[in-house]
Amino acid sequence: MTSTSAPAKAAARPSQKSEDRGKWWRFTWLMVFTFVILVPVLATVALALRPEASSGESGSATISNFVYVLTETFTPTWLGNSIWVALGTVVIAVAVSAPAGYVLSRGRSKLVSGYALTLFIIQALPIIVLVVPLFMLFAPLMLIDNLVGITIIYVGSTMSVTTWMMAAYFDTIPITLEEAAWIDGCSVFGGFVRVVLRNSLPGVLSAAIFAFLQAWNDYLIAIVFLRSDPTLTLQVGLQTFFQQNSTAWGPVMAISVIMILPPVIVFATLNRYFSVGGIGGSLAGR
Repeated sequence: MTSTSAPAKAAARPSQKSEDRGKWWRFTWLMVFTFVILVPVLATVALALRPEASSGESGSATISNFVYVLTETFTPTWLGNSIWVALGTVVIAVAVSAPAGYVLSRGRSKLVSGYALTLFIIQALPIIVLVVPLFMLFAPLMLIDNLVGITIIYVGSTMSVTTWMMAAYFDTIPITLEEAAWIDGCSVFGGFVRVVLRNSLPGVLSAAIFAFLQAWNDYLIAIVFLRSDPTLTLQVGLQTFFQQNSTAWGPVMAISVIMILPPVIVFATLNRYFSVGGIGGSLAGR
């Protein structure tokens, strides 16, 4: 018995070592790839903390660039505008795409299929094609140089994708959970809110993060529809620091760091809520 098991253990050891070696190689390549990606971010932070040559300050790091952009420029206003627009886009897009995605997931009719095809076509259109018609449409409505106007555009441009994302996640939730709720006297809308949405937090957060990043990172729509300094978003306001003959790189990098912080905070805060489990156990005993 011992003589037959010893060779098997000896053969298992090299395979275990090769598997561990492969894991270390993958980990090493992942670390190298992550470092390469983070180099521009680290360079931006370093330049933001470096004093301007004309300031006469000495030392390796300073927050004077951040103090300048937060006290002497419209940066706080631009930051507030960007946050307001991004959060408004998230709330409206998720509120509309959640029931729309439920219809796509549970509906089985030609009308629903046509609705899904329309969303796919809208999703495939580049936003640059719609900029000029939207500008002509919004001008008489006083929505040019207005945060409400670009929020409407952001909601429209993200809603098709968020609807598909919500529908894809709703497909993973067994309909038997809703049927059980219906038997207990719950309405269709009540089953959607109490059963589907309560089990769809990862899908809702994924759609919300997508809508937030689309609105936060946009530059094209904002530069076309926003004109005056008090209404600019942070992404468009950054270009005002670029001059024809010179550029104040310290303030530019400081604003760039400020632009990076909200997405990082959003991911760091919501990352723990992402989960693909928790639904299968609901069917136990049924």
